Amino acid sequence: MEMQQVRYFLALSSTLNFTRAAEECNVTQPALTRAIKTLEDELGGELLRRERQHSHLTELGRRMLPLLQQCYDAATSAKSLAKAVQSSDVALLNVTISNSVNIALLVSPFTELFRAYPGVHLKISRGSPTAVVDALKNGDVELAVAGPLGAAWDRLDTWPLFQEEIELVVNSDHPLARRNESDVALDQLAGEPVLSRIDWETSEELSRRLAAKGFTAQAAHEVETDHDLLALLEANAGVGFVSTTAPRSSSVRRLKLRDVDISRVVAVYAVAGRHRSPVATTLLNLLRSTDWSPFGVSEPA
Repeated sequence: MEMQQVRYFLALSSTLNFTRAAEECNVTQPALTRAIKTLEDELGGELLRRERQHSHLTELGRRMLPLLQQCYDAATSAKSLAKAVQSSDVALLNVTISNSVNIALLVSPFTELFRAYPGVHLKISRGSPTAVVDALKNGDVELAVAGPLGAAWDRLDTWPLFQEEIELVVNSDHPLARRNESDVALDQLAGEPVLSRIDWETSEELSRRLAAKGFTAQAAHEVETDHDLLALLEANAGVGFVSTTAPRSSSVRRLKLRDVDISRVVAVYAVAGRHRSPVATTLLNLLRSTDWSPFGVSEPA
C-alpha cells in the first residue's frame, strides 16, 4: 500500500467522483482509477461502487475510511517532523528518568535547554533502574537521570550530580510523628510494617545498612513510585523511606534515623563511545553545572 493510493482514496471518498478526485489530486483520471483498483486488490474488495451519478462507498470502503485517514495523517505528521528536523527547526531528544527521581528537580536545566533550543522536541520516559539501563542499551534514549545503577552495564558513562540523604517517613498521626524529636532510633521501628519499593536503586544498600545494625524490616505493601508510597503513608499503611528530594505531603512527616546514616548519589548517565546529539550534549552540560543545593542536597562525595 502506497501513500498516494491512500491520498487518492481519501479524495475519492470526499468527492465520490473520479474526475473531481483526479483534479483535486492533480493526476489524470486513468492514473487515479488504476491506483484505486490496485488498492482494492490489496484490500480484497471494492471500496467505491459506481452507480452512474450516485457513486457511494461500499461497506469495506466505509470501514477503511477512518483507518486510512489515520494512516495518512500519521504519515503526513511524520514527514513534516522529519523535514523540520532536517532544517534544524526541531531537535529531538529522548531522555529517561528513574521512578525515584523527582522531575521537579529538572525544571531549571530544562528551562535553559528550551532557551537554547526553542524547537526542541523532548520525549521523557519513566521507569525502574532496569528499564533505565535497557533504554540506554537499546539506544532508545541518549541520556538518563537516576540513582545508583551499580555495575548494571560496563558501558555506562556516569556524571554524579548530587548526594542526598534517605529519610524515614510516617503519617502525621503516627505515634512516631507526634513526638518532639526529629530523629528515630531503629529499635523504635520494631514491629512497624515497612512499605517497600519495587526495583528502587537504593533498596539493596538500605537493606544491607539496616541489617548491619540488626534491623530486619517487616515487609508490608509494595509500590513503584514516591507518589504511590506517599499515598499509602497518607492512608497510615505503615512507614517508609524516601530520598530528600522526593515529593512532599502535608500529611506525612519526615524523620532522621539516629543509628545509621544512609544516602545516595543521583547521576546523569549516557553510553560510552556512542555519538550524542548537540542538544543532548547541551542538556548534559546544563545538568552538570546546575546548583542543586537549594534542594537540601550536597556535592557528591
